[in-house]
Amino acid sequence: MNRTGYFRSMFAVMRKELRDFARDRRTFLLTLLTAPLLYPLLFLGMGKLASLRAETQLEKDMTVPVVGIARAPNLVAFLASRGITATEAPADIEQRIRSQREDLALVIDPDFAADWQAGKPAKVEIVADTTRRTSEVQVARVRATLGEYGQSVASLRLLARGISPMVAAPVNIGTRDLATAEAKRGIFLSFILPLMLMLTAFVGGSHLAMDTTAGERERQSLEPLLATPVARGALVSGKMLAAVVIGLASMLLILLSFKLSASLGTGIARSLDVSFAAMGKLLVILLPLVLIGTALLTCLAASAKSMKEAQSHMVWLMLLPMLPGYALMAYPLKDTQLWQYAVPFLSQNQMLVKVTRGEMPTAAQWGVYLAASVLLAVLLWAVAVWRYRQERLAISG
Repeated sequence: MNRTGYFRSMFAVMRKELRDFARDRRTFLLTLLTAPLLYPLLFLGMGKLASLRAETQLEKDMTVPVVGIARAPNLVAFLASRGITATEAPADIEQRIRSQREDLALVIDPDFAADWQAGKPAKVEIVADTTRRTSEVQVARVRATLGEYGQSVASLRLLARGISPMVAAPVNIGTRDLATAEAKRGIFLSFILPLMLMLTAFVGGSHLAMDTTAGERERQSLEPLLATPVARGALVSGKMLAAVVIGLASMLLILLSFKLSASLGTGIARSLDVSFAAMGKLLVILLPLVLIGTALLTCLAASAKSMKEAQSHMVWLMLLPMLPGYALMAYPLKDTQLWQYAVPFLSQNQMLVKVTRGEMPTAAQWGVYLAASVLLAVLLWAVAVWRYRQERLAISG
């Protein structure tokens, strides 16, 4: 078969698979629209919940049980001036904190007054369950208020002795933040957004990739297709290309939905860089991952005896894009080493993080990334073609 006939056959197979897939309207719409509708709602919801939490836990008055409240009346008054009302703690305060009936409590040491008069550090203990994330904001607020109280008292003591409070601060520590505005906006998204985009790109066309091989094999409609004079390479390429089209369409809809939600939402949603230039970079980065995912899914589906067996691979396949994110959380790497851009999934993570931070990968990083990703996709495509050339592929069960 000449080159023209090869490509004509490939596109004919692609159109056939897309037409068959579109006939199942429910599956077709769920595949294309679930993620574009779900992810923006998730970001909008996260932004709304974050703003509500700030309003309820940072801005409103709070009440804190205090053990030994009569031992530090000045401290209690200072807390009240900062919107923190102290109340006498019940005897079972620790049990109440463990059962989440109270978020935290303060314990004023019995020797607080004596240590205060002697000019020694007077002990105040914060009692909380650090495994409960519901109390972390309140604990941070109380801790910051106690620190402010301690600094103000220390300054007054120095002034009373004729000493400038500046003596206690021999070093003036400042911070010069070199992060760009885009990087600040993407500090949270640099963890969440790459993972979500990688996962969707990797398995976005999974249903079509599996159905066109394992599904047709189970329905015994693959054997007549293999009996045609179409080259196996063109057949596999057409089926993979159809899944790639679905995956890219889903990715494009997700990015467009992000653009719409960013224009309508607040908080996290508005921090997204939704310019067409940024969306174009993301699509270029994710295209090789769509190819890799489609090729790998086609290989697995060609080796599966049924659609159910092919679908069973989805459990571990969905974990693959997550592994680099978890590894980087435990052991962060600098993105200056080129070898990282040749490692599957790690390279996509690093490239996406750069774009979400408003940075531009270097030409060398682009080159290594694209070369390694395309090479892996071609190798998986070759394995799928080899598997299609085996006659037992058409045998169901």
